[in-house]
Amino acid sequence: MSTISPPSRAGSGPWRLARAELRRRPSVKVSLVVVTLFAVMAVAAPLLSALGGWGPEEFDKSAVDPYLGGLPIGPLGGVSAEHWLGVEPVTGRDLFARVVHGAQVSLLIAFAATAIVVAAGTAAGIAAGYFGGRTDSALSRLMDLTMSFPSLIFMIAMMSVARDVNRIVLMTLVIGLFGWPGIARVVRGQTLSLKHREYVDAARVGGSGPWRILTREILPGVAGPVIAYTTLIVPGMIATEAALSYLGVGVRPPTPSWGQMIAESVAFYDTDPTYFVVPSLCLFLTVLSFTLLGDALRDILDPRGSRT
Repeated sequence: MSTISPPSRAGSGPWRLARAELRRRPSVKVSLVVVTLFAVMAVAAPLLSALGGWGPEEFDKSAVDPYLGGLPIGPLGGVSAEHWLGVEPVTGRDLFARVVHGAQVSLLIAFAATAIVVAAGTAAGIAAGYFGGRTDSALSRLMDLTMSFPSLIFMIAMMSVARDVNRIVLMTLVIGLFGWPGIARVVRGQTLSLKHREYVDAARVGGSGPWRILTREILPGVAGPVIAYTTLIVPGMIATEAALSYLGVGVRPPTPSWGQMIAESVAFYDTDPTYFVVPSLCLFLTVLSFTLLGDALRDILDPRGSRT
C-alpha cells in the first residue's frame, strides 16, 4: 500500500526551484549582497572600528573647530585618512566606528525581536489552527486584542517608564510583544488547510500523537510562508528600533544606533550633511534590501499570500 507524503518531503524539488528562481532575479542578488555586507559589518564591528583606529565613544577634539560651533575640520564632514567617514560635530567621535557599532545594535535588536515574533507567532498559529475549538477561540481573541493596541504609543510609554534596565533587552522584548499576531494569523490559516490533508490523516491513523504531527507534518508545511514572512518582518523591526531611538526612548547615548544618530544629525543637516546622510543611507539600504528579498521569497514560497 502506498503512502502519501507531505509536499515538503517530496525531495528537495520545491526548494531547489525556489533557489533557482531567486538566482534569476537581479534584485535578489543585489539585496543578498547588501544584507550580507551589513550583517558582516555588525558581527565584525569591534574589529572594523579597531582597524579604523577609533572606538565609538572616543572623542577627537582636534577634528572639530571650536570657533565654528564644533563643525568638523575638512571636507565632507571631516573625511580623512584618520576618519574614513568623517566625525560627529561637537564631539569629534569617529563616524565610521559609530556606524558599524550602530549596525550591530540595530540588527541585534531587529533579529532578536524577529526571533521572538516568529517563535511565538508560529507556535500560537499552529496550536490555534490544529486544535481548533476553545484553543482557537482563545488564541484568536488574544491576537485580536494585541493587534488592537496602538503599538507604537504603548512602546513609547513602556520605554519611557522603564529606567535602569538593559535598553537593548527591553527594546527586544517590547517590540517582540506586539509583533507576533501577524505571523500567527498566517500560520493559523496555513495550518487549517493542512490538518486534513491525506498525509496528516495517515499519520493520525498510524498512532502519531499531536506533538509528532505538529512537528513532523504541519510545521514543514508552513515553513515556506514562515521563512518568507520572516524576511519581511525584519525591515519593520529595524525601522521600529530606529523610530524609537529617534524619538529618544530607545537606545541611549553613548551606545550608538542608527536611529539615534539620525536624530542627533538633524540639527546639523544644513552645515554637515554627511553626518545625516551616512546613517540614513545605511538604514535605507538595509530596509530596502530586506524588503526586496522578502517580497521575492513570498512570491516563490507563498504565491497565494502574495496575491492577497
